Amino acid sequence: MTTKTKILNFIQKYTMIIALILVTAFFAWRTNGKLLLPQNLTNIIAQNAYVFVLATGMLLCILTGGNIDLSVGSVVCFVGTVGAVMMRSDLNLWLAVAVMLVVGLLIGAWQAFWIAYVKVPPFITTLAGMMVFRGLSNVVLQGKTVSVTNEKFVQIFGGGANCYVPDFFHGENINILCVVVGVVACALYLFFTIRSRSIRKRNDLEVDSLAKTILKAVVIVAVVIFFTMRLAQYKGIPMALLWVALVVLIYTYITSKTAVGRYLYAIGGNEVATKLSGIDTRKIYFFAYANMGLLAGLAGILTIARMTSAQPTYGQNYEMDAIGSCFIGGASAYGGVGTVPGVIIGALLMGVINIGMSIMGVDANYQKVVKGMVLLAAVIFDVVSKKKSR
Repeated sequence: MTTKTKILNFIQKYTMIIALILVTAFFAWRTNGKLLLPQNLTNIIAQNAYVFVLATGMLLCILTGGNIDLSVGSVVCFVGTVGAVMMRSDLNLWLAVAVMLVVGLLIGAWQAFWIAYVKVPPFITTLAGMMVFRGLSNVVLQGKTVSVTNEKFVQIFGGGANCYVPDFFHGENINILCVVVGVVACALYLFFTIRSRSIRKRNDLEVDSLAKTILKAVVIVAVVIFFTMRLAQYKGIPMALLWVALVVLIYTYITSKTAVGRYLYAIGGNEVATKLSGIDTRKIYFFAYANMGLLAGLAGILTIARMTSAQPTYGQNYEMDAIGSCFIGGASAYGGVGTVPGVIIGALLMGVINIGMSIMGVDANYQKVVKGMVLLAAVIFDVVSKKKSR
């Protein structure tokens, strides 16, 4: 393999990471460094927590063959509405949270049944769900706003001024707990990277060159340390980040280490061949869309906790943010390709663009134009790459 080919393969493999670095550098330059202020980095997490959660679930739907779920924004609104109304009646916090998650799961299972077993196209099923649950949200709220006054709920799931993990080390000018977490995360990453490389070499499997592995590790560790240090200079770890991290870890494991994850990729690659191999594709479709409902329930919890209220307009265009993050993060429009870390990078890229243009004072309409062009460019890149590989 020539050096030119290696460089092209490297760029193709890490396109979105390179794009994220370049876009971040551009907005840091255009905003005179304001983008990288600790508070703005925290805002990227808090304001986009729902995107990270929904995009992770949307990836599973897209893997099955480029299918999407258009109802997630309405489900977020409906679940948030149910939760706000229950907590207004002084229902126990954790019981309310459990009910919201169950409602989201039941909605997902309802739609999954029609998609998986009756073979109603996902686009039609979830389009109907988008209208049904948006309408039900308006019916329950009657066009009004319901405040969320449970302070503990807001602190645990919110992204507001006091929604941070307490610093048990009581640092004065810096959040020591945040620094410790960053160092531990880097140590774990290095450990698992070395372990994975040694196992693959022991089994005579292909591995990246040592130089490439070291370079990748150095870049990731540097980014994590920089990020945690900036958070530590503000108020530390936002509670929303804990929930996002939990979702990312669980679904990274599911998609990369479990049979269900392999089946999702197999269906997207060739559904007919997957059926002939003895896999019940209906169960995999059901899992993907039921799971999407569950994560929409969690996103509903995070949304009303951050906003401290429920309104009939919440969740509008959330599905577009999730879908856009998936495709920008490397998921294929044809299905069968995509990773959870890639989706998170896509969501971060969208978040950086949003907050960067907001700091610059760019009109909201132009922001939509830019995001639309970025999404189109990502899908064009995917289509062109597929044609070249063929």
